[in-house]
Amino acid sequence: MSEQAQENAAPVVNGEQNGESKDKEVTENGTTGETAEPVAETENEAPKKEMRAVVLTGFGGLKSVKILKKPEPTLNEGEVLIRVKACGLNFQDLMVRQGAIDSPPKCPFILGFECAGDVEQVGEGVEDFQVGDQVVALPEYRAWAELVAVPSKYVYKLPKGLSYLDAVTITMNYTVAYILLFEIGALTQGKSVLVHSVGGGVGQAVVQLAKTVPDVTIFGLCSKGKHDVLKEATSPIDHLLERGSDYVSEVRKISPDGVDIVLDCLCGEECNKGYNLLKPMGRYVLYGTSNVVTGETKGFFSAARCWWQVDKVSPLKLFDENKSLAGFNLRHLMYQQNGAAHVKQTVEKVFELFQGGKIKPLLDSTWALEDVVEAMQKMHDRKNVGKMILDPSLEPRPKPATPAKGKDKKKQSSEEKKESDEKKEDKKEEKKEKDEDKKEKEDKEAITNGTGEPAAEEAEKK
Repeated sequence: MSEQAQENAAPVVNGEQNGESKDKEVTENGTTGETAEPVAETENEAPKKEMRAVVLTGFGGLKSVKILKKPEPTLNEGEVLIRVKACGLNFQDLMVRQGAIDSPPKCPFILGFECAGDVEQVGEGVEDFQVGDQVVALPEYRAWAELVAVPSKYVYKLPKGLSYLDAVTITMNYTVAYILLFEIGALTQGKSVLVHSVGGGVGQAVVQLAKTVPDVTIFGLCSKGKHDVLKEATSPIDHLLERGSDYVSEVRKISPDGVDIVLDCLCGEECNKGYNLLKPMGRYVLYGTSNVVTGETKGFFSAARCWWQVDKVSPLKLFDENKSLAGFNLRHLMYQQNGAAHVKQTVEKVFELFQGGKIKPLLDSTWALEDVVEAMQKMHDRKNVGKMILDPSLEPRPKPATPAKGKDKKKQSSEEKKESDEKKEDKKEEKKEKDEDKKEKEDKEAITNGTGEPAAEEAEKK
């Protein structure tokens, strides 16, 4: 009997149910004719459609990132359903994977904060979008899937000439860079900027936006391996410095007074160095904590060490030195501090700069959803120059052929056994030959009695 039938069935007393006749028709599944029809309807319901999605099954290493089939999202009031064509990969996604982010969802959940595609369905109450619109969105998680339902306030129409790939290359990164430079940093003509991780997506956005202002000097920090790539890409960085070097001294040689703006996405001891490099009236802005991500998995000591390395700066020190400290977190502004309208205005300004040819996004590489682990590893190793993108339409990259370990061991074991058996046979043959030689010698001695002459002749002589 089905669970539904058991719950709905009345207790039986003397062969009757609540005084009703026991002659009521009973079906094969043990329910009455009245309850059989709903069961049949439930069984005949069409299964929910599924989609591919990048799912985090547990916080930690890359093994927790899986490509799974998930039910297609249902649309709520005020949302639009987007058929995803491209997804943006950001360092924030690596921090989420490790659990090094505040208030993450409970695992398992779909990763991703940025995607572009076509509007496939419009929810009740949505007036700004219609089916077929080309859009880019910044949802709070769930972006790395074939379909995503997003509140309309986090969705932006693409202007003409902006492709899906370009949209996810510029939307989040250039929005962050625009707010850092022009709203918090107050960048004006003739000022200087120090940028950490200048080879990344946000770093390159900062460089291009800063160069829209005349006479701005840019000091860019990144690993040595990216220097040649940036030079080939003609990235307009005035002074390219090596990550991990004594860049403070290098900056002082070029600009003894320091710099006007420091944009730090690393945290840790870089906070102190950046603050000390500021000129009077200078501004230090922290917009990331990537130094927390030191290994494949989250480490308490790496996070604690990152914060212990930051010196406390009192308001009186800021007052005496005429310096400013600031911070920026796009995710908090959008999802926790009611800043969606402000962000939308900034996105529109970024789109205008793109259409005017003032900015040109730098794309590092595109990856299939199935290759997300390799893509995340590349970003973790800080080997990307520019934006990395996931494309659901791409075929996975061919994996290098590696022989199965079990078969190798079995084959090796078989060969070793064969070799051992052959050695044993050789030893047996050798022993057999020795035994035959020994027996032949003994027989000969017995015939000659050890004198070298036949025993019969010796007896005759005697």
